[in-house]
Parts: sequence; C-alpha cells; structure tokens
Amino acid sequence: MNLRDKLRGLLVRLYARRVEGHLDTAQVPKHIGVIMDGNRRWAKAAGSSTVHGHRAGADKIEEFLGWCSETDVEVVTLWLLSTDNFDRPKEELVPLLGIIEDVVRALAADGRWRVHHVGTRDLLPSGMQTTLKEAEQATADVDGIVVNVAIGYGGRQEIADAVRSMLLDAHEQGTSMDELAEAVDIDMIGRHLYTRAQPDPDLVIRTSGEQRLSGFMLWQTAHSEYYFCDVFWPAFRKVDFLRAMRDYAARHRRYGG
Repeated sequence: MNLRDKLRGLLVRLYARRVEGHLDTAQVPKHIGVIMDGNRRWAKAAGSSTVHGHRAGADKIEEFLGWCSETDVEVVTLWLLSTDNFDRPKEELVPLLGIIEDVVRALAADGRWRVHHVGTRDLLPSGMQTTLKEAEQATADVDGIVVNVAIGYGGRQEIADAVRSMLLDAHEQGTSMDELAEAVDIDMIGRHLYTRAQPDPDLVIRTSGEQRLSGFMLWQTAHSEYYFCDVFWPAFRKVDFLRAMRDYAARHRRYGG
C-alpha cells in the first residue's frame, strides 16, 4: 500500500468517526433491508472473475452485520438470490448457489444471529433447502439480530404465495369465499407473508448506483426510506453504512399526516 492509499484510508476512518459521533441514536432503523448489488461489476473493474466478485460480496456480510450490531437494529434482510437469478448461465449460477449456502452455514455457526429464510424454498436445490432448515433450527433460540436470508426471493412471488396460503387456510377452516372476501384486510395478508410477525423495513440500502426496487419486499416497503449508494457491494464501507444511517435519521416521516 502506497502513502496516498494510507492517507486516504486514514481520512476515511476519521470521517467515519465524525459521522458516527453525530448520529442520532434515537432515530435508528429497527429493520434494514439490503439489495447487495454490484458483485459482478466490482469483479470486472478489478479484472477478476464473476465468482470472485460473489465471494467478495459474501465476505462483506459479516462485516455489515457487525456494524448493525453496534446499533439497535433488530432485523436485517439480505437479498442474496432473486427468482430472476435462476435465469443466469449455469457456469455462474452453480458456484453462486454454493457461495450462498456457505454464507448460510457461516451465519448459523457465528452464534450471534437468528437466521430466517424468506423466499420460495421449493425453487432451491435439496441440499440448500436442508442447509436453510438446519440453520433456522440451530439459531432459533439466539437472542440477536434476526437475519432474513432472501434466497429464491421475488416480491410478486411473495404476495402470490401469501394469497395462496390465505386461501388454503380458509379452505381448511371451512370458510366460504364470501366470508373470506368480507374478512380480507391488510393485516390478514401481512400474517401470510414470509416476514410475518416482523416489523417492516424502515430503511432499504441499495448499492452499485442503481435506483430501482427490482421487486424487493414490495408489500413491506410501502413506507420505507431508501438509500442509494454508488459503491459496489464488495467495496461497501462502514462510512457508507453510517451515511445511510445519518440520512435516515435526518428524514421527517409523516405517514397519514
């Protein structure tokens, strides 16, 4: 590392401390969603392979959760694999699935996080389904941040699954369609989402400069704040995280006002 890089790193750390010192701790989001975008572009810019980019993105997760643990964040949702990602070439998808499975195992083994899968499990290979089930069981009693691993996740698919679950419950209980139509409300649908019993995301962070939802938690993010960051996910730093937190704390929310 040359002198210029050392000075730049020092300045970034000093700036991060300054930002952290001015954070309003009373305005911390309880639930943060993360669209971890830019692994492939980061790898391309570094002259490396796509697989290396995905591994670097996976390595960033533990660091990110550590920053969250320093605050009062209660839930973090990590979008690791969308339903659209299954259309990627086999030579990219197969290694990516293996990397994601390693991430789930590492989260469960860490001992600080309570792992919860959100997504359509039937789309996933049987080995990954088993890994997810074991991770949820192993961390069920952990008193730490709930880490939602969004794998095989799509916002429209979640709403479709919620409606299907609601209809099946009504059928099992002998509820007529007229009775169900009369009873359906926002809370009922919410009870059938993947994130049932969890608070909705207060803040959603998307890296890589893209400014779109891409179907992420379409129902739950109706009132969420969004923070778009130009940095690719593997290069996301604590100072970027603190900027997102500061930006969130500075906004004024007047839902229904």
